[in-house]
Amino acid sequence: MFALKPIPLSSPSIAEEDIAAVVSVLRTPRLSLGPCVPEFERAIAAYIGAKHAVAVNSGTSALHLIIRALKISEGDEVITTPYSFVSSANCMLFERAIPRFVDILPDTFCIDPSKIEAAITPKTKAILGVDVFGYLADWDRLRAIAKKHGLALIEDSCEALGSKRNGTMAGTFGDCGTFAFYPNKQMTTGEGGIIVTDRDDIAASARAQRNQGRDPEATWLEHRELGFNYRLSDINCALGTSQLKRLPEFISKRAQIVSWYAEALAPLREHLQTPAAQKGVDVSWFVYVVRLQDASRREDVMQRLRDADIGCANYFPCIHLQPFYRAMFGFTGGEFPVAEDVSARSIALPFFTGLTQEQVKHVAAALTHALH
Repeated sequence: MFALKPIPLSSPSIAEEDIAAVVSVLRTPRLSLGPCVPEFERAIAAYIGAKHAVAVNSGTSALHLIIRALKISEGDEVITTPYSFVSSANCMLFERAIPRFVDILPDTFCIDPSKIEAAITPKTKAILGVDVFGYLADWDRLRAIAKKHGLALIEDSCEALGSKRNGTMAGTFGDCGTFAFYPNKQMTTGEGGIIVTDRDDIAASARAQRNQGRDPEATWLEHRELGFNYRLSDINCALGTSQLKRLPEFISKRAQIVSWYAEALAPLREHLQTPAAQKGVDVSWFVYVVRLQDASRREDVMQRLRDADIGCANYFPCIHLQPFYRAMFGFTGGEFPVAEDVSARSIALPFFTGLTQEQVKHVAAALTHALH
């Protein structure tokens, strides 16, 4: 029945012009700390509409440097979501700060603003919202809460490059935002991330600390503060600049794939819920996640898909139920019922820019077989 080649969960879209851009850097002596880094930063800042963009080696590093730039430190608390990739909470632990989780909204999977104020304490320094799967958090409400309580507002938009509400791009709703460019993202630099902000102080801090604490005005080997080796190479940035030129095409193709899936999976409505559009938002889709009606079948369904050579994953396991979070904070389950319910029923299906309609139909047929 299933004769197509294996279909991976994700795959980058690499064109000849991307390869040529990387090769052109390899033909120079400037593989790092060269001209491609500021070129990529300028291109991202212009695309997003931010004053500053600071390239680093991962989205995790971007979040970490934001925590440090905002002087969030030991004992401080940051309110965030338990339904995300683990780095959105780990970035606080790096500085011995404490993530304070609140539950999520069941439609967008983003942090529930109505739960935030009850979690604020005298130790709270910031709110870190996540734009999950390309959906945008309710930034108007988050910004109002942050302003009322004098808190910084951090936007983890690592999964939402290109999403926008009323023309305003993801990453620009808070004091600062982050994007990531791992190969499963809308576009890739291989590995990499970036901070975007209009605040001069955040940008200056991030630029210094990504390069071992040496700010751009310091002399060579002069390190004015503790920093990290979070630099992104010219090789990565050359790829990123090339990919960014095709980002609108990538976003459009991914939207087409979402529509193919919606049509192909429509007969399975009794068994699962497919992703819906977000009102007022142009969603730049990161992954395609369905939710089973019967959570008890999830592991069996995923195994059947894998047996048919179809990639899938349980996006996302809740952060607070990760083993070391249980050990560190004593979480046992039941604290955040919406996030835990969504997590227990979610399956990410193959989703990448080059996915064909034939492959989508093949995935739908395999899923139908697994559910019956």
